[in-house]
Amino acid sequence: MRRLGAALTLVALTTGAAPTGSLDVRIDRLRSAKGVLRICLTADPKNFPGCVDDARAITRSVPASEHEVQFSGLPYGQYAIAVIHDANNNAKLDTLLGIPREGFGFSRNPTINFGPPRFKSAEFGVESSPVTQTIEMRYFL
Repeated sequence: MRRLGAALTLVALTTGAAPTGSLDVRIDRLRSAKGVLRICLTADPKNFPGCVDDARAITRSVPASEHEVQFSGLPYGQYAIAVIHDANNNAKLDTLLGIPREGFGFSRNPTINFGPPRFKSAEFGVESSPVTQTIEMRYFL
């Protein structure tokens, strides 16, 4: 049995298969179940939190009534998550004079001052399975 396990490990290493993990995301403190949650998972600090120009970002839109999302097959590495509670389902974060009118949240729940946090503040590692991130939604208006 040990030889079989060693052989399978050797095959995985020689075929270039990178180790992968899974991520469980839980969303807390939602104001309502209206609309959708727009979730962006990225490993690119330059494209956080928007994920606009990140071809490798993983995005999901789920009904706001779903408070848990799972990502599997993630290569080991450093990631950050941004979440928008798009209550009116118009595919954007509505603002009033630059202040978000809809809910938002980030992995590791960093302190929010002026503008979104930097990648480093929301960064977490996926190095073993499963990793869990609980994101607390925030609302200003």
